[in-house]
Amino acid sequence: MEGNIVQMGAYIGAGLACMGMGGAAVGVGNVAGNFLAGALRNPSAAAGQTATLFIGIAFAEALGIFSFLVALLLMFAV
Repeated sequence: MEGNIVQMGAYIGAGLACMGMGGAAVGVGNVAGNFLAGALRNPSAAAGQTATLFIGIAFAEALGIFSFLVALLLMFAV
């Protein structure tokens, strides 16, 4: 019985960690949307900001990958 409670807690924790993946998706959408809004306002400066766009997307996506790793560790390491 005690093992079932520990496993249940691990699954609940994994589900909560997966909320970070949704946050990462919102972050990537926010970065890309703001870049697009800025590029539409000033198209001549958009080419110079592409590297910054990819760096912002990479940082936002890294948080989602970390939360996915935590979820996998909680599910399979316990």
